[in-house]
Amino acid sequence: MGDRQVREVRRLLARTLDGGLPERDHVAAAGAVVTELGAPERLLELVAELACGEGDPEGRARLSYRHVLGFDKLLLVDAGPRHMLRVHLWHAGAGGTGAEDIHNHRSALASYVVRGRLSMDLYEARDDGEGFEAARYEESLADGSADWLLAPAGRAGLRLTHTGRYAAGSTYALPAHTLHRAWCDTDEPTVTLFLETGVERRRHTDVFTAAGPHAGTAAKQPLDVPGYLAALEGLADLLRGA
Repeated sequence: MGDRQVREVRRLLARTLDGGLPERDHVAAAGAVVTELGAPERLLELVAELACGEGDPEGRARLSYRHVLGFDKLLLVDAGPRHMLRVHLWHAGAGGTGAEDIHNHRSALASYVVRGRLSMDLYEARDDGEGFEAARYEESLADGSADWLLAPAGRAGLRLTHTGRYAAGSTYALPAHTLHRAWCDTDEPTVTLFLETGVERRRHTDVFTAAGPHAGTAAKQPLDVPGYLAALEGLADLLRGA
């Protein structure tokens, strides 16, 4: 079989993250996993395997698209309801419609910067007037499609608590509820290996924006198989030069 790398990734995810760890330990373990898998040589082996069309390229292409936050989101390994391993390819200056949005996630996440650099702000919600006010939305997935639904949920106060810069070789891992925003702050493409992990998934995420109202629905445009495989080939070329 030609999916040796995929099977090894699934075994690593199950062995490391399926033991019912407390949240803090689970988040730390997820960070260790993406650090191991994100080594350019190892990641290149996985990407090259997938670029040959092994496994289920149709299924992976359906879950790969340009994200509204301004990066290409390429599914590498779907390990069932607990774990999704993706590559995020950030292009300098390619901000999406939600590039300034502050948000959290449905499950814990871990990200390893393979090449390039990201900046990230962390925030906390406040109701004491400190910080700034933003419009709040509850974001969920539409029934029968993968489109995002944004339901207005009033306004909220936010305060910036931390700004970090993550160069190649850096890892960050966050619990699901952590409010943040991230962006590419270099002129070169940035590649991150991104893992969503956890048994319990929140039904919606929280999205905050001070940039004006959002549309009620944001459509996803999945890649077709040729586009997906071409994106993997381009990613492999970037990794060879990392």
